[in-house]
Amino acid sequence: MGISALTPPPQPDQSLETVLEFGDNRLLIDLCGEFDKNITHIESHLGVQIIRRGNQLSLMGDPVGRARAADVLQSLYDRLQDGGAVEHGDVAAAIRMGQEPLGADQLEMFRTGAMEIRTRKKTVAPRTKAQQDYVKNLLENELNFGIGPAGTGKTYLAVAVAVNMFAEGMVDRIILSRPAVEAGERLGFLPGDMKEKIDPYMQPLYDALNDFLPGKQLAKLMEEKRIEIAPLAFMRGRTLANAFVVLDEAQNATEMQMKMFLTRLGEGSRMAITGDRSQIDLPRGVPSGLRSAERILDGVKGISFSYFTAKDVVRHPLVARIIEAYEKDDPASV
Repeated sequence: MGISALTPPPQPDQSLETVLEFGDNRLLIDLCGEFDKNITHIESHLGVQIIRRGNQLSLMGDPVGRARAADVLQSLYDRLQDGGAVEHGDVAAAIRMGQEPLGADQLEMFRTGAMEIRTRKKTVAPRTKAQQDYVKNLLENELNFGIGPAGTGKTYLAVAVAVNMFAEGMVDRIILSRPAVEAGERLGFLPGDMKEKIDPYMQPLYDALNDFLPGKQLAKLMEEKRIEIAPLAFMRGRTLANAFVVLDEAQNATEMQMKMFLTRLGEGSRMAITGDRSQIDLPRGVPSGLRSAERILDGVKGISFSYFTAKDVVRHPLVARIIEAYEKDDPASV
C-alpha cells in the first residue's frame, strides 16, 4: 500500500486580506479601544472584518472597504503616536473623512493633526471637511459666518479658536454673545439680579469655555473682564477692539441687531457669527438678521461664509438622522 501525498493546507487568498503591522502594542490597545469597540465601529461602517493577531490587524473584505479601513486605522494610530487620544468621535470622524471624496491631502491633514486647535485643557480637531474649512476661515478672515444645523460644532469650534488665539496673545479679550430669546416658550419674569436672569440663555457658552479652560483660570479671567459673556442687547454703543467676538444663535437676531453687532468690530478683532436658519424663535413676521446678512454681505471682501449639513453633525448619530428627516419634511426650513 503506497503512501499518499499530503495535501498542503489551503492558504488564505491574499487578494482578500490586508495586513497592517503596528510597532507599539500599547498604542494598538488604545487603537482597538475597550472591548475592541473602535474596531467594531470600523467593521460595521466599512463592511470589513478585522482580526487582531499579536501586533497585526488583518483586514478582510472587498478591496475598497479594506483600503478605507486601512487608511482609518493608520490615521488613528498616527494620532496616538503624536500624543493624541482616540475617542469614539475621532473614529467616526476618520471614517467620515475616509468616505468623502476629499483626496489624499485632506486625509493627511486629519492624520497629521495640522488643523488641531490647542487650548489649555484639550486639543480639538475638525472632524469633517466642512469643519476644516470653517476653522481655516476663522483663522484667515476677520469676519466669518458659520451656518448650519445643530450639532455641527459651529459654536464649539469658534470658541476653541477664540481660546487658542487668546492664549497665543493674538487677542486681548474674548467676548461671547447671544440674543436672549426664548425657544418657543414664555418663561415670564425670572427671579434674581441681571446676571441670574440672563445666565440660563448664556449657559451653552459657559459650557464651551469650561471645556477649554481650567475652572479657576476661567473664573479669574471673567472677573477681570478678559472673558465676557453678555446678551446681544448689551453690545450697543461698544467698540470691540483686540478681541475675538462670537455671536451664537444669530438666527434670533433682528436685522437691526445684526447690523448693530457687525459694526462693533474694532481694530485687531475677529468675529464669528453662528446660527441655524431652521431654528428661528423670533416673533412671527420679524425677519431674521442672519438671513438678511447672508444676502447683503455676500461677496464682501474679508467676510467668509461656512455652511454645514446633517453630514457634519458630530453629536449622537441619531441627531443627523433627525435633522435629515426634518429637512425632507420641510425643505424650505433649511
